[in-house]
Amino acid sequence: MSSSTPGWSAVPQAASAVGPIPARRTARLSVGRVLLLGLAVVVMLTCAFLVLMAIGTDTGPTGFVTGLLFSLVPVGIVLPALLWLDRVEAEPIGQLLFAFGWGALVATFVALVVNSYSLAELTRHGGSVSTAAVVVAPWVEETCKGAAVLVVLLWRRREFDGIVDGIVYAGLAGLGFAFTENVLYLGRSLQENGTAGLATTFVLRCVFGPFAHPMFTMATGIGLGVAVQTRRAWLRVVAPLCGLVVAVLLHGLWNLSAVAGLRGFVGLYVAVQIPVFAAAVGFAVWARRREARLVGQHLQVYVRSGWFTPAEVAMLGSMTERRRARAWAAQVAGARGRRAMRGFQAAATELAFARDRATRAALSEEGQAIERDLLREVTAQRWAFVGG
Repeated sequence: MSSSTPGWSAVPQAASAVGPIPARRTARLSVGRVLLLGLAVVVMLTCAFLVLMAIGTDTGPTGFVTGLLFSLVPVGIVLPALLWLDRVEAEPIGQLLFAFGWGALVATFVALVVNSYSLAELTRHGGSVSTAAVVVAPWVEETCKGAAVLVVLLWRRREFDGIVDGIVYAGLAGLGFAFTENVLYLGRSLQENGTAGLATTFVLRCVFGPFAHPMFTMATGIGLGVAVQTRRAWLRVVAPLCGLVVAVLLHGLWNLSAVAGLRGFVGLYVAVQIPVFAAAVGFAVWARRREARLVGQHLQVYVRSGWFTPAEVAMLGSMTERRRARAWAAQVAGARGRRAMRGFQAAATELAFARDRATRAALSEEGQAIERDLLREVTAQRWAFVGG
């Protein structure tokens, strides 16, 4: 650290006048929420059992275990990228696991049933497997995966703040779906074509396309993120629908490349998939930086009222300065200080996004209560490391 007493170590006027106060109490779950949570667990466990039976029957024990192990490779590539994107305002771990689990279990099972039925009906009426893969499957799968983001939005509206959250939840749902699908395709390739088939499928799905399913579903997540942030009623409907259509088109192009032969795959991959991936990465980075700027922008009102110092707001708007602040808090108050600084940063960020929501609508009584709770938590966490 360049200084033992950085600018954000001072206690601002309002917090100094209030003094150390206890952090807010954790909200208790209502009976209805407990029942819905229990229902979600039962649905996921049921889908897990059915998916396990379906894949195990298709691949056999050896193919299933092999596919499971090789499918972890793209998870290790995509998951850190999504968690990095989520660092400005980290989402609750339970909701992240829910999005991944929905994609891996519920979306996969529903898509497996609907796709199988659609394929049977198409072939009965003279259609082909390629038609089902390019036209039907993208609509089914993107709707199933996108539903995970919608459920999180409806279930925990307070934690869903905009585009970045939509990208993260959609990416995790897509990653979960791709994980289960990879287990099936890798295990089936080993069962039918031996190690050569396994290697080919691994290269195509896990090396060339680890971001494919997450990237498709991110379009739906962006649409829902726009809907959350806009004041226009029509855009709240149009944006998610447009996001879903874009996701379906991207998915359909990917499936088209898979059935177009080697030259078709390479051509579409270079002409379409690489530019789309580059654009998606650029947009995600821009959205993350925009979130950090919003934190600094919306906390200014609390500087004027004495709840934050200007140096604190500057620190909260920079990921580099946040790391420096946690290191300083650890020097001052050890592990307890680092935890307190991390909690201070999280509560302050949540406060900024609560203020962002308030700028788009009149601040309700519930919103005022949330604001007071967050200010109490910010103050309590600050005293834990400044007091130390």
